[in-house]
Amino acid sequence: MSLSELRVFGRSGAPISPLTLGTMNFGEGSGGVHGAPTGAEESIRIIQSALDSGITAMDTADVYSQGESEQVVGRALRGRRDDVFLATKFHGQMSPNPAHAGNSRRWITQAVEGSLRRLQTDRIDLYQAHRPDYNTDVLETITTLNDLIRQGKILYYGTSVFTPAQLVEAQWLATTNHLIPPLGNQVPYSMLVRANERDVFPIAQQYALGVLAYGPLAGGWLSGSFVLEPGKAPTRVHSLPGRYDISGPSSERKLHAADALARLADKLELSLVDLSIGFALAHPAISSVIIGPRSEEHLAAYLKAAEVRLGESVLDAIDDVVPPGTNFVERDAGAIVPSLEFAELRRR
Repeated sequence: MSLSELRVFGRSGAPISPLTLGTMNFGEGSGGVHGAPTGAEESIRIIQSALDSGITAMDTADVYSQGESEQVVGRALRGRRDDVFLATKFHGQMSPNPAHAGNSRRWITQAVEGSLRRLQTDRIDLYQAHRPDYNTDVLETITTLNDLIRQGKILYYGTSVFTPAQLVEAQWLATTNHLIPPLGNQVPYSMLVRANERDVFPIAQQYALGVLAYGPLAGGWLSGSFVLEPGKAPTRVHSLPGRYDISGPSSERKLHAADALARLADKLELSLVDLSIGFALAHPAISSVIIGPRSEEHLAAYLKAAEVRLGESVLDAIDDVVPPGTNFVERDAGAIVPSLEFAELRRR
């Protein structure tokens, strides 16, 4: 696979690179409240290096460092905006006011203006609902997004971590109400997070949806830190105990799988990043894989990995370690549906 081998995003006809530059790590200053370890100037250098290397798609969100990520992207794209398929997201809370969040018409019409201003652009190529909103009727959301397309403020719209039922419902509601239907869905996908292979990917293919896959390194589990050595714990268990707790049986199985995949990569004389990116790019439903470099060194590793093409025997070996359709823990899905998160919804 090469960055020059562009892929069409769903039924749009728009070509995009197989890697999309994710910007969650970018902010005006480092250490932002939503995780921005990379300051503005270095972020701009990374963005420009990515574009120079052939990446043509970028993904951000208003909530990343409370708008700072979008501001950095806007600065970096001056003079290059037309060369980029630019995606951003709404839904997350953008101020102490709880009304400044969600998927309602009232909030979306405000949120899009803020994103356009911060990104210094007159249109957003792909505007995505960052999460489902169980307090807002889906028809209200897609009608509002349809209106934004008619106004020229966005070109396409999509979703992120919507359930299979929600994906089908949105397509059906749009079609039956003579609206433009969603074009894409953004989901987590990696060698350790494979549940979307069961139904989300087949639905995406059925409706010709573009799929942006994020988290190819499974939030760091496939960074190489999770290799088992006698008497030594993986480093991230100590630095982020909430996310990398291995005390439960599911996480312990995930740890052993990460270790096995690292050893498979060594056997193949590949880096674990190479194996991870090559795996995600191999699925036919995937339009582009979102990478989230924190430095130019990280970017270089991702760009090298994009050249990797895995053979059938390697993909079979990965399947032997983590069977298709497997998620080890529920939170890896990106969002937990209310019926699983809240006990009162399961009891009379």
